[in-house]
Amino acid sequence: MPSETLTNPALAQQLLEALDALSGLHPGFRPAHAKGAMCTGTFVPSPEAPKVTRAPHASRRSTPVTVRFSNSTGVPTIPDNDPARSGPRGIAIRFHLADHVHTDIVAHSANGFPVRNGDEFLEFLRAAAAFGAGRPEAMGSFLAAHPNAKRFVEMGKPIPTSFAREAFFAVTSFKFTNANGTSRHGRFRIRPELGTEYLSDAEAAAKSADFLFDELGRRLAKEPVKLDVRVQLAEPGDDVTDSSAPWPDRRPEILFGTIALTSRVDEQAPERRRIIFDPVPRVDGIDSSGDPLTEVRSDIYLLSGRRRRAVFGDGRR
Repeated sequence: MPSETLTNPALAQQLLEALDALSGLHPGFRPAHAKGAMCTGTFVPSPEAPKVTRAPHASRRSTPVTVRFSNSTGVPTIPDNDPARSGPRGIAIRFHLADHVHTDIVAHSANGFPVRNGDEFLEFLRAAAAFGAGRPEAMGSFLAAHPNAKRFVEMGKPIPTSFAREAFFAVTSFKFTNANGTSRHGRFRIRPELGTEYLSDAEAAAKSADFLFDELGRRLAKEPVKLDVRVQLAEPGDDVTDSSAPWPDRRPEILFGTIALTSRVDEQAPERRRIIFDPVPRVDGIDSSGDPLTEVRSDIYLLSGRRRRAVFGDGRR
């Protein structure tokens, strides 16, 4: 079960306020990745999955899932087709293991993260807010002192033709332990079965402001959306505690399993509206690798989720 206790409440509150400063306060919506769509389907593990982890969904025949695709930013009306505001898109996957028992994967469409820890993340968000307020020197100074953040900001973030044609990368790494007690560190990667496909800026401009969400509904009405869940394995010397330092693409990947999404569902339905995805797996066989961002991100999700629930009077559970 997810923790109901914040690891660092003061930092989490400061980060939530910094996110609000970037996108404005939109009651009832997430402070980042506010515009989203939920789907349901099934996860089937690969034969390799039990060799990697003893987590229950790695050895069950199948596990039901809820998946949320999202745009970047905390603005719930952000257009899907605006290249100037095309930050990393998001995916959150909930594996339903039993009644009120689950484990999640939270990932985005950029390989890596701009910073290493919560304090740097707060500094980065405040610099971004200053940039938006007409003081670009704050962001310039931050990027000059943080080359990985500069790499992240300058990395291409093209708009996909469909959420079903986008790849996603988990931010932090995890320690995977199998039934024999053998552990390896790895990062989840989500790859579309159909491969990635992106639009030019001119092609995107010709699309509607909600084209990604409209297209997803039409696609699911015709056929399942299939996603491969993979684990990129670390090798000796790879830093497993720094999300701002992606590992080389030549690192081996194993297929953890495949998700088949079959229906788009109303994310404002009470049971889905109250979902708080958790970057900490909280399941036997998958543990944090020690990256400080894992708990920081979990704190933000919990704090903002409580605020979102309070708008609807959903309470806590």
